Amino acid sequence: MTSSNLTRGAATWALLSLAVGSFGIGMTEFVVMGLLPDIGQDLLPSLWALRSEDAIAQAGWLISLYALGVVIGAPTIAGAVAKYPRRRVMIGLALALTVFNALTFLAPTFEWVAASRFLAGLPHGAYFGIGALVAAEVLGPGMRAKGVAFVLTGLTVANVVGVPLGTFIGQQVGWRAAFMIVAAIFLAATVLIALFVPEDEGDPSRTMRAELKVFRIGQVWLALAVGAIGFGGFFAVYSYVAPMVTDVAGSPEWAVPIVLVLMGIGMTIGNLVGGHLADVDLRRTLVGGLIGLAVVLALVGATAQWIWALALFVFATGFVSSVLSPTIQTRLMDVAQDNQSIAAALNHSALNIGNSLGAFLGGLVIAAGWGFVAPAWVGVVLALAGLAIAAASLVTERRRMPAGV
Repeated sequence: MTSSNLTRGAATWALLSLAVGSFGIGMTEFVVMGLLPDIGQDLLPSLWALRSEDAIAQAGWLISLYALGVVIGAPTIAGAVAKYPRRRVMIGLALALTVFNALTFLAPTFEWVAASRFLAGLPHGAYFGIGALVAAEVLGPGMRAKGVAFVLTGLTVANVVGVPLGTFIGQQVGWRAAFMIVAAIFLAATVLIALFVPEDEGDPSRTMRAELKVFRIGQVWLALAVGAIGFGGFFAVYSYVAPMVTDVAGSPEWAVPIVLVLMGIGMTIGNLVGGHLADVDLRRTLVGGLIGLAVVLALVGATAQWIWALALFVFATGFVSSVLSPTIQTRLMDVAQDNQSIAAALNHSALNIGNSLGAFLGGLVIAAGWGFVAPAWVGVVLALAGLAIAAASLVTERRRMPAGV
């Protein structure tokens, strides 16, 4: 399955099919955040009656359980299925996402919903990781990062369209409706992948034991650290955009979704630009992206009191962070040598660790009384730490290259 035996139209349809699934993943991961009050009131009525904040906080466990599923499922599933044909694996993953999100729609109690969210997180990393490998093979040498970015576009577009729309529908007709829509999207992705992603041969030698050799490669650990720490700077701000808009900039609540949509637009554009730049010069894109992330997060921190500046630099944050997304993914594929299935999936474990780390540290500085702008400065520190790790990785790699390379 290479660019040599696929027409441009066939390759586009294959990538679109994968992107539909990534759109569903973006929606199922983030739509729950806007529906926490609805879920808490519906599934935890006794706690809601006593104190609504406690019910919302407990409903927030659903976000953590999904992230835990991603962290656990990415390497284990990717390693277990590495020997099988990737087209069949992608069909199976899309079908699993259909079933687990349908379970969220049907689950009668909070405990069942919690279990379904954990299960829905399990295929997340493997879908993106193996999907990235399929996309890279479909487009061929010199265009791998563009293929990765194309698949990730579904995730970024979900933040612009799917999450706001799903949140609105869930608020109007019941939170379960959002997950019914998500399940339908994954069902469509299953059918499209079966129709348009080309057949390929598996590799029986790629056993779990063989794939686990990826953890012996130092450069893989450094690339994962860049994602978990450097990208954590983005999540430090993303997690606390709402209070920045309302409490710092003094804007009404209706301005929050507008600012979030602007971030999503920035992410979508940045993802496509990042795919192009990474194919041109991956190392410079990685370093430049991390420097850029630190700069725009500092600008968020310095100008958050003005809503126009906050909106502008939140857009820029989304743009720069998504330039990094396909870049880090492709970097992992480069340094993993022959162990790409687990490595590609591990990127999403790392990003979810970054999600937790950024949100946690941002919450710490807020709790310490430093204000809602403080997470932006936490983000600057994390981005610079990621830059230091990336620089160490590239310097080490350069020293080990043969002379003249």
